[in-house]
Amino acid sequence: MAFGEADRRGRGADVSQSLDRALTLLNSIAKDARTLDDLADEIGVHKSTVLRLLRTLEQHHFVRREGARHYRLGSAMFDLANQALDSFDVRRSAHPALAALNARTGHTVHLASYEDGEVVYIDKFEGRHSVRMYSRIGKRAPLHCTAVGKVLVAAMPAARREEIARSIEYPVRTPNTITTPSEYLAELERVAQLGYAVDNAEHEDFIHCIAAPVRGTGGEVLAAASMSVPKVLLDYEGLLALVPELRAATKEASVHSGWTENGKGH
Repeated sequence: MAFGEADRRGRGADVSQSLDRALTLLNSIAKDARTLDDLADEIGVHKSTVLRLLRTLEQHHFVRREGARHYRLGSAMFDLANQALDSFDVRRSAHPALAALNARTGHTVHLASYEDGEVVYIDKFEGRHSVRMYSRIGKRAPLHCTAVGKVLVAAMPAARREEIARSIEYPVRTPNTITTPSEYLAELERVAQLGYAVDNAEHEDFIHCIAAPVRGTGGEVLAAASMSVPKVLLDYEGLLALVPELRAATKEASVHSGWTENGKGH
């Protein structure tokens, strides 16, 4: 190997390591304010190395100092997050219909997409009730115990459904959580036939939820929209009674996303 090529590879490895460390720092700071000592211990390097990374991140507004010792996320992170969310065309096109659904019912409405084996919430309209859910925009959630996850996977070809079902670890969140591939595949088949999914207190034991697909120009599922309700406010039968309301909203959102009754775009 030529010395020049070896040198380039070495520099590339150094850059990759620095990037990995910087991303680890950001992920740690996102959870709570951290001191220099905390961060050095977390990534296992000397404080001087962490300080160099933090100064670069601070210069670009990815982190900010809070007081003399602590670091928090900076404004650039939120700007990037908003730009990333704005890049979801379905988020913009579905927004009016889902906002109206939230206003009519007073219940929490989510819009979610599939990414790397998980659900990602890309929009949220907070309910008027006092019970707050774990979800927030940008938060990830499991596929097997969320209504939106079921809708997104049910829309995939059978072979892909099978692949995903066999790859999931099925962490148990509540007594109602699906725990085996066979159960999950049967549930996905039901969702595909019905055109909507139910989370019967499978993800959070005090919340149940319904979800339906938002479709695009060719009828493909772009995202899943859901309505979540605390069980103390509405029983299971009452939740199912909201399915027509939800499906009307997702149909409107689909039309705004280019879908038409015959499955083709405008």
